[in-house]
Amino acid sequence: VQLVESGGGLVQAGGSLRLSCAASGRTFGGDIMGWFRQAPGKERDVVGRFNWNSGIAAYADSVKGRFTISRDNAENTVYLQMNNLKPEDTAVYYCATALYWYGNNWSARYWGQGTQVTVSS
Repeated sequence: VQLVESGGGLVQAGGSLRLSCAASGRTFGGDIMGWFRQAPGKERDVVGRFNWNSGIAAYADSVKGRFTISRDNAENTVYLQMNNLKPEDTAVYYCATALYWYGNNWSARYWGQGTQVTVSS
């Protein structure tokens, strides 16, 4: 299973980016997939989760109303549209699938390599 993220980069505060996550070797169907992020010196946290079967997404409070997860079934790809970006959104963003609850947080069986998002003030 390989997850490949793309779309990260440098953007000014208030700008937008769209991250993509393409899966090979496994379809997203039946999975809960998610986007996570990890800022320097901080733990990796879930940004949003998406149930592929139901199409229902859930977001962290810090990004609610600004970030949106969408999908392309034919391409087996999920997207994270990020609008009104803030400097505190700066982090490495990871795509993951086959999420499960572990301890007091979400983890995943499969992870992408991560893509850097930097928001300048």
